[in-house]
Amino acid sequence: MRIVGLGNALTDVLARLRSDLCFDELGLLKGGMQLIDEGRLLKIMSLFESLDTTLASGGSAANAVSGVTRMGVEGGFIGKVGRDAYGRFFREDMERNGVKTSLIECNRASGCAMTLITPDGERTFGTFLGAAATLGADELTHEMFAGYDVLHIEGYLVQDEALILRAVQLAKELGLQVSFDMASYNVVKENHHIIHTLVENYVDILFANEEEAMAYANEEPRRAVETLARHCRIAIVKCGAQGSFIGCDGTIVEVPATPEVRVDSTGAGDLYASGFLYGLSQNCSLRLCGEIGSLLAGRVIKVIGTKMDDEIWAEIKLKVAAMIAEERRH
Repeated sequence: MRIVGLGNALTDVLARLRSDLCFDELGLLKGGMQLIDEGRLLKIMSLFESLDTTLASGGSAANAVSGVTRMGVEGGFIGKVGRDAYGRFFREDMERNGVKTSLIECNRASGCAMTLITPDGERTFGTFLGAAATLGADELTHEMFAGYDVLHIEGYLVQDEALILRAVQLAKELGLQVSFDMASYNVVKENHHIIHTLVENYVDILFANEEEAMAYANEEPRRAVETLARHCRIAIVKCGAQGSFIGCDGTIVEVPATPEVRVDSTGAGDLYASGFLYGLSQNCSLRLCGEIGSLLAGRVIKVIGTKMDDEIWAEIKLKVAAMIAEERRH
């Protein structure tokens, strides 16, 4: 099962804070994702000058596809970057992770996500979309989707209805399944109509966390996953340390989380999607797909950022291979 992602091409700039006292001054809500303009970007950059920072290719769909390719599945990514250092870094980092990129270039500054990590492991994003936000519906082509089996889209793209509808229509014309991550409580709350249109008409595999599920269905996680699963083939509601619920064909599966000490929660939901989609590619049961998702999510929160080194991935792949072998023996 080959997977192509579509989303905002962002370079994550990660910094660990000593406290959360700066959030009021920066106008950021702790634990959230807020779009910022160039002025606020410069303020955050000024703060980061006194801190150690780490760069990584980012964006929700890009993270999910990178995780899938590290597991050994063929993956691609469609997005837009500027002709600058962040754009070059994004392309090179994605390709280092085995992702085939279809990146359109323009003369605007590349997008970046300034990621502030507090001592409790919570992450707060100030996101400057830049070039990423200029990707237009007319720039998407059949060739970008050809040869893949699944299109994985991040919910942030619903703010451009023409773009996201063009993407899912192209995918369906070519016979792809559509995987959709709701992305953010605020995104769901502010774009309810278009998300309903997508879920009820195009989405096959749906990922939401408990806040996003509440914003969409106004129900607690277990009831919400039942509601969501009536409109798509598979619905997943992630509940952090409380695990996840998976709904399909009237059946609800509850999967525990992998208990780990959280250093940085960046990318946990994205890597859950990576693991789940990998499980589907290996024809695993829904329970095992969820367990693989939980394993990847639990492992990524132990490192800063969303990228894990080769040694960690080798351990993960051995563990997952054993999990699959155990299921097949039974």
